Amino acid sequence: MSFAGVFAPIPTPFDEHDRVDTARLKTALQKWMATSLDGVVVLGSNGEAALLDDFESDQAIVAARDVVSSSRRFIVGTGRESTQAAVRASKRAAEHGADAVLVRTPGFFKTQMTNDVFVRHYTAVADASPVPVLLYNFTAVTGVNLLPAAVARVATHPNVVGMKESGGDIGQIADLVTSTPATFSVIAGSAATFYPALCVGAVGGILALACVLPDACMKLFTLTKAGRHEEARALQRRLTPAAKLLGQQYGVPGLKAALGLIGYDVGVPRPPLAPVSDAALAALRDALGQFEEIPA
Repeated sequence: MSFAGVFAPIPTPFDEHDRVDTARLKTALQKWMATSLDGVVVLGSNGEAALLDDFESDQAIVAARDVVSSSRRFIVGTGRESTQAAVRASKRAAEHGADAVLVRTPGFFKTQMTNDVFVRHYTAVADASPVPVLLYNFTAVTGVNLLPAAVARVATHPNVVGMKESGGDIGQIADLVTSTPATFSVIAGSAATFYPALCVGAVGGILALACVLPDACMKLFTLTKAGRHEEARALQRRLTPAAKLLGQQYGVPGLKAALGLIGYDVGVPRPPLAPVSDAALAALRDALGQFEEIPA
């Protein structure tokens, strides 16, 4: 199973009563299916997965699976703090049609999260998961770092097929590429450093910006793979300001606001997250207005 290409980690809409809004989710997904994206991730960090219970998570998976074409990769986030909860979530995701599961590192007991602990955790999940497992490292959120030394050990498992690395440390991405088998897919998680990540061996990206600018992100991927580096670098420079706004600056609330600007009805973030300010909305509008795929 290939994970080369660009994937959108889509947000989860909620209705006015703070319930998962499956109708709005399906409508938004129909628009993403009309783009050139290689697939989507539901219940990732941008899907506010940490704020959903298991019943709500299953609702979102089932609704999304109804819309996502079988020709696109359908990846489901199943990270949990306990190993057994991650196993159960991965099994349910597989039952509901996931092509692969994306399992973030547990991080509540930060000082206890050693390489050996991560190896045991991911080995148990991979042993039990009916579908391929992608590791997920997002240190800015979890406070822990899944290091290349641990990844190299887990990558030998036949059911562990790749990893999303959301940090912008290109050196660490390069280490992940060189320390894992050629069949292991290292996937970039930051649009702000997508081009350099591809240059050191990442096979694609799971990028918040791809929810909003899917064609531009796909173009950066194809330009780089074609060796058209001058054009790719120029496009990366154009994308970086918007990528930073949607990433470290405004996060999920910024992503939902940006999607609202371009006609995707995905609502507001779930409390305790709050909608962005008017000033942030203006900054997002300015950053996105430079791209042809965004309507004036």
